[in-house]
Amino acid sequence: MAFVLRRIASNRSLACLPRASPILRSHFSSTAAIEEDEAPFNVEIAVPFKAHRVDAPGQVVQTSAKELMKFFKEMSLMRRMEIAADQLYKAKLIRGFCHLYDGQEAVCVGMEAALTRTDNIITAYRDHCTYLSRGGSLLEVFAELMGRRDGCTLGKGGSMHFYKKENGFYGGHGIVGAQVPLGIGLSFAQKYVKAEAVTFTLYGDGAANQGQLFEALNIAALWDLPAVLVCENNHYGMGTAEWRAAKSPEYYKRGDYVPGLKVDGMDALAVKQATKFAKEYALTNGPIVLEMDTYRYHGHSMSDPGSTYRTRDEISGVRQERDPIERIRKLILAKEITTVTELKNIEKDAKRQVDDAVAKAKESPQPEPSELFAHIYVNGLGIGAFGCDRKVSYATL
Repeated sequence: MAFVLRRIASNRSLACLPRASPILRSHFSSTAAIEEDEAPFNVEIAVPFKAHRVDAPGQVVQTSAKELMKFFKEMSLMRRMEIAADQLYKAKLIRGFCHLYDGQEAVCVGMEAALTRTDNIITAYRDHCTYLSRGGSLLEVFAELMGRRDGCTLGKGGSMHFYKKENGFYGGHGIVGAQVPLGIGLSFAQKYVKAEAVTFTLYGDGAANQGQLFEALNIAALWDLPAVLVCENNHYGMGTAEWRAAKSPEYYKRGDYVPGLKVDGMDALAVKQATKFAKEYALTNGPIVLEMDTYRYHGHSMSDPGSTYRTRDEISGVRQERDPIERIRKLILAKEITTVTELKNIEKDAKRQVDDAVAKAKESPQPEPSELFAHIYVNGLGIGAFGCDRKVSYATL
């Protein structure tokens, strides 16, 4: 399909984008047709990669109308899901810790576009959207958040402990930085069984100073493990700005002897390009560090208003200039792939899907009390679980 190139000088993020021809516009008579169009075209990534001890990948990434529409649909669904989680928490239907991901959606969506389900992902407690991108359902998300039986971990893990092993998603971990050694262990297992796959271990800038991260990275480098360490740098570890906590906040260089790459984490296409590059590198050479320059709109968790250590102007400025959904929206419209109305309809449909999932999750029953003792010991050992007075037996394991 022919494209006419046109430079849009007024918008740096949309420079060098191919403009759709009238033939292409008439070809797409429906959203369904657009979502099946895989004709490739190139897009130039606006923010250059920064590399440490490695040559950076190219600034031109290949995509398609189908992929861009998929990005828009998935990120819109994730954004609406996190907004609903905010509302459920304030209504006290979600209890305990709850860390929201809105603003960072391009990271998990862009990564997934370059991976297969044989590749593993392990992350910290801001895990709802990553779980969704790995094939989880909205019902499983909301049921788990509300402690219901239909949740992804049967209502017993909550916000911080999502898990889907069959799709290569290993959590969901509440202890800061603790998932990094586990991720390196997954990489070791992949190399041990000679799997042509990689483990992507995600952590935040707040965890980047953890000693266990450097110990695990050292082992990965010694053994040339297929490991990609991904620092999701949203610039605040809880309420502490990166520059107050780290003498060197250039996290992609923190591996020292391990190569690194800094990526615009608000650009799904840049994330896709970097992820593809990092996977190929790790399979051949061993570990590499990716720093995703991103931003969270909510506070650290629902107990943090997120406005005491940063200004509202800062948050609104990022929304206006770097929002990952808006960047994809502008890209789609610049290419005339679809219309403003159709994109709004997609967002309305995302809200409908989320509302339906919330309603179903509310109807899901809570786990039985005996479930407190399940998945702890091997079954069939004849062990009894008692109350404090040892008079009432709750379960026999």
